[in-house]
Amino acid sequence: MAGRKRYSPEQAMELLRQIVENIAKGKTTAKSCMEAEISKSMYLRWRKKYRGVGDGQEQRLSELKQENANLRRLVSELCLQKLALRDIIASEGL
Repeated sequence: MAGRKRYSPEQAMELLRQIVENIAKGKTTAKSCMEAEISKSMYLRWRKKYRGVGDGQEQRLSELKQENANLRRLVSELCLQKLALRDIIASEGL
């Protein structure tokens, strides 16, 4: 028995976009969901959850993720500098 596949919000929105395009081309919802390898109930849940999420919000989410990664990197660098200064102070006996 295969485990459930987890989708990130970005992956879910991309699959939703593909399904909506297929439906616009004349395919049924069930057929479009089957091609995307998700259930129809999952599609309906995602559609309800991500209904208000537009391109601007996706862009903002991406920017925030990048900013978060940069801030985490800066914090780790500052922690290393702090440890190095502590070692210097301890070795000099101050």
